[in-house]
Amino acid sequence: MKLSDALRARSGVVCVVGAGGKKSTLYALARRLDRAVVTATVRIPIFDQHVADVVVTERPVAALERATDWPVGVVPDRDRDDRYRGYDPGVVDAIGESDATDAVLVKADGARMREFKAPGDREPRLPTTADTVLPIASVHAVGEPLTEACVHRPERVAALTDLELGDTIRPSDVATVLTSERGGHAGVPDGATVIPVLNKVDDAALEAVAREIASAVLAQSDVPRVVLTQLTASEPVVRVVER
Repeated sequence: MKLSDALRARSGVVCVVGAGGKKSTLYALARRLDRAVVTATVRIPIFDQHVADVVVTERPVAALERATDWPVGVVPDRDRDDRYRGYDPGVVDAIGESDATDAVLVKADGARMREFKAPGDREPRLPTTADTVLPIASVHAVGEPLTEACVHRPERVAALTDLELGDTIRPSDVATVLTSERGGHAGVPDGATVIPVLNKVDDAALEAVAREIASAVLAQSDVPRVVLTQLTASEPVVRVVER
């Protein structure tokens, strides 16, 4: 199955949250879609090399209406030398409601390059027009200790599971966080489809771990499917686990 079909991301506003593959998901989708825009509601590292053009503007809809080369990135301004700032979610709503683009791909929280996370009090910053929300976790987190070396906000993960800081992360713990209203489902607008993504499924052993997580996710929530990915591969969909 194509990545855009597996993630229900061919059009509309698609938001990525979690850890272990958000930016890779955005860029992989952008390469595979017509008239796609990459943006964010939080800070995002410089991503000019992943799109045809990045426009720094307070008027993104007008900028996109003039675009000729796709995919396009739009951001409000630069923050330091290594990252851009994100828009207010309402600005992303305006992009999604316009006819300027087919797909709006949005980074909606941060994870400081970790493999796994649970959101803080002020995140995710999801636009109300979100059609699809993709909570992401890396299967590399399983078997690792619950510490800041691997997990962003490990104390939040501990609060959602029966883990103590330093305990070994299990497949069931990843599933619990991905399906929690204080985890992967936090702030999801009414009517949006949630499709969890398990990334970095690099070999058969990791696929077995991912399938265990996926089975638990499907048992604990009403999501339509869980998508197993290796987002840096030429064919990023490893498996789609459905009900």
